[in-house]
Parts: sequence; C-alpha cells; structure tokens
Amino acid sequence: MTLRIIGEHPLATNGGGALKSRIATIFPRAGVLVTLPGIHATQRLAYVQDLNQQRQKAGQPPLTDDEEAQEWEQSVDLITDPDRILIRPDPENMPLAFEADEALQELVSKQKVRYLMQSDARVRQAIKERGECWRINPLPQTATDMAQMIRNAQMRVATTVVYYYNHITGTKHLTLQEFARLEALPPEGLARSLQEIRELTQRHNRLFNVEVDFFGVTEAPLGKELEGDLTQTDPARVRKYFLEALARFHTAVPPDLREDNTEHLAWRNRMFAALVGERDQSPPEEILLGLSPEFFMQIEWLPGGRIVNNELIFDPIFDENDQRPDDPELRSLCDERAKGFIFNFLREFTDIEYINVGRVVTSLSKRGVFMGRRGVFIAEMKRQGSARPIVRILRMQKWGIWEHLDENKDLCWAIMESEDYTDYILDRRLACRQLGMNLPPQVSTRRIMESYAGVNHAYQGRRIWATYFEREYVHGVASDKIPPSRYANPEFCRRFARLLGCAAATNLIVGRMTTDTQTVLFDDGDEIIIEDEQSLPVDLVVSDHTGTFTDFKTDLVLFAADYANPFNRRRALLANPDEFAEIYLTTFQARFVEIQEEFRKRRHAFLALFKLLHRDEPGGFGFRWERVLARLDQTDACALVAVLRSHMESSATHP
Repeated sequence: MTLRIIGEHPLATNGGGALKSRIATIFPRAGVLVTLPGIHATQRLAYVQDLNQQRQKAGQPPLTDDEEAQEWEQSVDLITDPDRILIRPDPENMPLAFEADEALQELVSKQKVRYLMQSDARVRQAIKERGECWRINPLPQTATDMAQMIRNAQMRVATTVVYYYNHITGTKHLTLQEFARLEALPPEGLARSLQEIRELTQRHNRLFNVEVDFFGVTEAPLGKELEGDLTQTDPARVRKYFLEALARFHTAVPPDLREDNTEHLAWRNRMFAALVGERDQSPPEEILLGLSPEFFMQIEWLPGGRIVNNELIFDPIFDENDQRPDDPELRSLCDERAKGFIFNFLREFTDIEYINVGRVVTSLSKRGVFMGRRGVFIAEMKRQGSARPIVRILRMQKWGIWEHLDENKDLCWAIMESEDYTDYILDRRLACRQLGMNLPPQVSTRRIMESYAGVNHAYQGRRIWATYFEREYVHGVASDKIPPSRYANPEFCRRFARLLGCAAATNLIVGRMTTDTQTVLFDDGDEIIIEDEQSLPVDLVVSDHTGTFTDFKTDLVLFAADYANPFNRRRALLANPDEFAEIYLTTFQARFVEIQEEFRKRRHAFLALFKLLHRDEPGGFGFRWERVLARLDQTDACALVAVLRSHMESSATHP
C-alpha cells in the first residue's frame, strides 16, 4: 500500500534546515500519514475532515461520532527528529505500531524509524521478542549528545512560541526565557501566543499528560484575571496580564534555570531530565536484565533477527546495508559479528524464543588504551518455557588472525599464532584456578567468520575466523563501583574487607598487570561483589583474568603499595577504617599462606600441570608458571604483609 501524506514529508525542512513539523500521526490500515503543523489531536481531526470530504464526493454521509472514534483508535503517534522518525506506540496495541513501522519504511530507511516508551514492559517485551532491541531509541551518552537532544526537542505548535517537547509523555515544556521573549511581540502576536499557551496548559493528550507545562516551577504563572478569547481582548489588558505572569514566573524559577543554555550544567541536566522523564518510570533494559548500574546507557543494541516457528529471519536492514555499502552509519549499525553470535546460539539451542545482541560501547574499567582488539558484546537469550532470559558476555580475543595479518604475516602463520594465543588465555585461566582465583565456573571458546579488511593487501576480502570467549554474566557490582553509601555500614565494610583481602592475595601471586605500562590490575572493574538480600557482600568473583602472569619476575614486596591502594582510596568513606584495614591485612596474609602451603604440599602436581608446554622459551607460559611458583615459594608472607601495612599506615598518617 502506497502511503498517502496529508501535509509534507515527515522529515521536510524549511529554508533554515529546521523540520517543518515535529510531530505526525499515521493511520497504517488506511495508508495515510498526517504531518500538518499542530498537535496530534488536530492531526487526527484533519484526517477525519479529509475522510469526510472523500465520503461527500462519493455521496456518502459524514462519519458518526462512534465511527470517528474508531478511526482515531487506528492511529499511531509519531515524533520527528532531524534524522529519524520515532514511534510512540500504544502498549495495548503493539501490532498496530508494528504496522505503522512497516508503512514508514516505504518513506525512510528502517534505521531511521525507532520506538519510544521503552519503560513500558509491554512495549519492551514486544520489541525484544522481535529481536529488535536496537529499534528502541537510545538516550544520549555524552554531554554533547544531551545538548543536541535538547536542541532537537524545540518545536512550535501554531504560533511563534518555542517549546521543548518530551517525546514520551507528549508534554511541551515552556521555559522562562522563551516566555519572556513574547514581550517583544506586537499586540496581536502576543495575544495569540498567550491564548495558545493557556489553552494547552489546560488540555491533556491521549496519554493523559498535560500538553504544556511551565519549566522549573510547580504552579503555572498564568493567572485567571482574564477570561475568554485573548485575541478579542483589549491589548493593554493582555500585556498587563502577560507582564504579571512573567513576574510570577521569574520569581518562581530558580536562578540556575532562568537562561536556556546547554553549557550550564544545572539547566542542561534539569531540562534533560524533563525531556526523558516518564510517569511510572521503570528501569532501563540493562537494569531489568540484572546488569549492574555501570552498564546503564553503555550498551548499543544491534540488528539481529526474529525467530518465527523455530526459523531464523535475519533483519532486512542487513539487505539494505548490502545495497548501500558506502553508508557509514548503516555499516556501523549492521555488525556482522552479531549475526555470527546468533548463528552459534541457534546451532547450540533448538528452543530459543528470541535473542538480542548488543555491544558495550565504552570500557567499563578505568584502564587506558590497549593494543589489540577490544570488543565486548552482551547477548540476551530467552528459551522456550524458561521464566527468565539468559544473559551472556562475549569477549573477542585480543590477538586473532586479523591482528596477525596486520603484522604482515601470511595466513597460515596468522592462524597458528591466533590458536596459540587462545591456548595461552585458557592455560592462564586454568593456572588461576589452580592458585585459588574465584573465576566464573564456565567459559566457552567459539568462533565466527568475518571478512578481512586490514592493512595486509594480500588477504583483502578473505573470510577468516575470529575467536571469542563466552561466559554467563556475573550478577553483582564491580568493587570499584560500589555506591559510597554502602561504606557507612560497618558490617558491609567487614565483609567486603575479607573478600577483598582474599582476592588481593591471589591477584598478587599471579602477577596481574597491564602489558604496556606494567600497572597492577586489581579492584578496577573485574572484581564483582555478590550481595545478599540485605545488600551485604557474600562473595567476590573475578569476572575476567586479563593480565594474569604478565609479571613473573619482580619481588612481590615491590607491589605492596599497589595493594594498599584499595584501602587508601576508600579510607575517608569507611565507617570503620581501622577495623577494615586489619581485616584486609589478616585475610590477605591467611590466604597467601594457605596458597603457599597448598603448593608446598603438592609441589609435584603443581609443577607437572603444564609440563607438556615448552619451558625453554623465555616468556612462554610453561616458563612463566614455574617462575611464579618459585616466587610464591620464596616469599616471606609476614615480611610482605609488614610492608603492605606500612603503606596503609603511611596513608592514615598523611591523609
């Protein structure tokens, strides 16, 4: 069905590049899109009027009130941004929203059509079941993006008054600065603007939200001194009415909110909150999946596919990407790796109901930039009959075939070195477990195919393997991202100190550091604290053993200051710092001695664990393993803890 437009194209702009209309209403079953300026209610009226005109030409009577109401119910609200169309669906009628989605794709690319109302569980679930989490309109992730969103939210209705439009609630926010700007209007313009504002502040939309709200105040400044149509009222009385309202508005608005300026943090944050706020707001998808708050707004969901009758149907946007290979935005969105991940899941499970894949857009740790590949993905998979979805973390191997080809190696050698590195990662995981590191219980090694497009011209376009590691998500909070309020509880501090001291001992033994800067890696994002129902720590899991066995030569005493840092940087927050320090040190020493004694008791078993690996290669893992064990055996635990204590006491003396 060809979509008929009453008005102009929804993304049409004026001479200044601004959108001619910021809202639209679509009637997908009738194949009609209304883009006339106004509000959604006036657009629905325009559609009914157009329909009655057609009926009149056909010799039919006008629609009855009930018939008009039925037509209205078949409409879907749209909001337009400069580069996309946003669907605001009715949670009770998601099939209608999906029909609107299909119809809009006749006008614009699928990537330009997104959904609002993600906080509504019904909307979110319906989109997830289609494997289209990526279609949910994302929130800005940076201050620059927030400022751009605020600028894009500006809109007019029927006069020159500029509002800031909340896409989700439909409420338009009027700021003091914009209201004050009306003072410069001629009498007729001022009267029309005030009449519009007054009418819209008294009207509610189909979501039962007020059409216009005054930003930064709790009570509307417009008084009731003047009744009736302001455009027919004495201009002097209208201006007096306006100036009195302006004075009330100015007095009620906090000083930080009186100027519309995205460079001012207070105004920008308050306006951003007003534009994304929703009634009965629920947590975002990352939190609902049980992910810790550090993931909030850090996941970019990717196109994948729908599963219908156990059949996988890849998102048609991949075909669009094939047809437009020079579109950088589309190319970034259509990550072929997501298809590979989904393929692997479907090969393993025959009862998948839906699956969504996203990529973590920024590193959640505080580390610097590393060499090699740094790709982390998250997959949410729901199996038929299961109550909750499964969440998996997928981490690309740092050094794979691609990276070795970039070093100008031939394909065979690149494959061999990639496989060696996979074994190196898994050997280190086994060694960490042997030395008592508490790691996730299972990690699977998998591969996907990708097309090489690196610097080695001899292999351009060649299909190669890319290795990744899959594990279950560890539900908890990273130790370095624990809310400061937790430390006000002495019992929390005691339990946390025990877990941290125990983990620190193992971490020190396995020489966990960065390869480039030789910085100790501990308490910086990989140590996950598991809490009970009372939010008290019960376990610590090291989610990733990155950097282990990097250092296998240095005297462990020289790292004492680094392992005092977890206490030193928290000292001011702790309810019981002295007790915390003592528990941390005592647990550290006990765990170190326990591992040391376990090695000495089963020395042959430890040394034979990697006997088959080459040990004549300096830096090879067999060599590293023996050196780490020798260092463990030779270290005086009491002397080590004494130095560690001195660094902590030094911090206490000189805060």
